[in-house]
Amino acid sequence: MSKKVFMITQEGLDKLIQELDYLKNDRRKEIAQKIREAKEFGDLSENAEYHEAKNDQAFVEGQIIDLEAKIKNAKVIDKATSKDHVQIGSTVEVKNLENNEVLKLDIVGSMEADVFNNKISNESPLGVALLEKAKGDVVTFKAPKGEMKFEILVIS
Repeated sequence: MSKKVFMITQEGLDKLIQELDYLKNDRRKEIAQKIREAKEFGDLSENAEYHEAKNDQAFVEGQIIDLEAKIKNAKVIDKATSKDHVQIGSTVEVKNLENNEVLKLDIVGSMEADVFNNKISNESPLGVALLEKAKGDVVTFKAPKGEMKFEILVIS
């Protein structure tokens, strides 16, 4: 894995650490038990349960390596302190100037982005357009469906 620095909130980092703990302490034990049980079925060359458990083990070990690298290279961002301009950690209310829909968005690092919970990445087209802008500014960015314009209503 590269040495990319991952911007993340403390809450996001805590979730990664919790997931890593689960994988290392619980999931590994579950898979080890499945492997032990599958070995009892005899011939390993044609033992589907054994091969499935070994594949699960490889997948989990890959997840552990990935999470450890992300945690090691994480840079915790504080909740935004500025109400004057948008930054990572800001909560922003914006109005879509095409349909007048108002959205409340949290600007987060790429690892925490979750559009279904209104958390957008600072690396997304809208996130990039919003960063360092002020209340009342209109931002334009390219989206898959074409150019979009949003007005910043509130920064908190």
